[in-house]
Amino acid sequence: MKVAVMTDSTAYLTSEQVARYQIHVLPIPILWGDETLRDMIDIGQEPFYDRMRTDPVLPTTSQPSIGAVQELVGQLVAEGYEALIAPVISSGISSFYSNLAAYAAQEKRLRVYPFDSHITCAGLAFAAQLAGKMAQAPDADPEQIMTALAQLRETTGVYFMVDDLAHLRRTGRLSNASSFVAGLLKIKPILSMDIHAAGKGEISAIAKERQTKRAVQWIMDHFAAAIKDLDYPIRCTIFDANDPIAKQEWLTEFSKQFPQVTFDTSIIGPVIGVHTGEKAMSMIWAKDWEKF
Repeated sequence: MKVAVMTDSTAYLTSEQVARYQIHVLPIPILWGDETLRDMIDIGQEPFYDRMRTDPVLPTTSQPSIGAVQELVGQLVAEGYEALIAPVISSGISSFYSNLAAYAAQEKRLRVYPFDSHITCAGLAFAAQLAGKMAQAPDADPEQIMTALAQLRETTGVYFMVDDLAHLRRTGRLSNASSFVAGLLKIKPILSMDIHAAGKGEISAIAKERQTKRAVQWIMDHFAAAIKDLDYPIRCTIFDANDPIAKQEWLTEFSKQFPQVTFDTSIIGPVIGVHTGEKAMSMIWAKDWEKF
């Protein structure tokens, strides 16, 4: 079966990754005053955070239009595709998945398989690349790809930290904002997402430390515990909201402490940066998708 793959821009795939696995990327719109900006097309990471620092108007986010999905499906049908696998941003922080699922139930030209990743950024990139790799097989089977994506999701974990919780509270993306007071000055909140099948893919604050160094150590200790008894290879991506120096420090230290793990780097781009603010740092890990 001829199978295509689509994801959204919050996977922050490189152009090389997109080309290698023939992944179609729908940009998520950023609403900034009277402007609508397409994630990583009309505005990239550095210009976005530069503007965030100085613009008195703060941005919000929307979602790709179903019209854009319909247009893509029309192109794919004309090219002979019979199925579209679509891992997308977590339904816990965006309504895109639910809207895509409603559309998929009505689309008759080809089968659309929406997949709720329960995550975003590098975790979504893992899923998109796994789907892309499997879709390139001569005997590609959409059901097998969806099963593999679900298996990958069950191995996925994330820890991240932000300078404060102001942006997550402002945009309503923190599930326990009312009960967690880590936004106080000089507190480093540590956050995660409930990714696995029983979860909703929502963001919650799970710990707090008074120093960045101690927060990083907390993440390192809990990552060590999470992977201690696993019997499969781990891939981990470390990524930043416009803080490349901290990203390199994390990469150096984590690579030293966990030589058995394959490490990559990526970014927290504009759409997710709306919610995290600048200088957020994160790590996402899972079973190495290249070994599926």
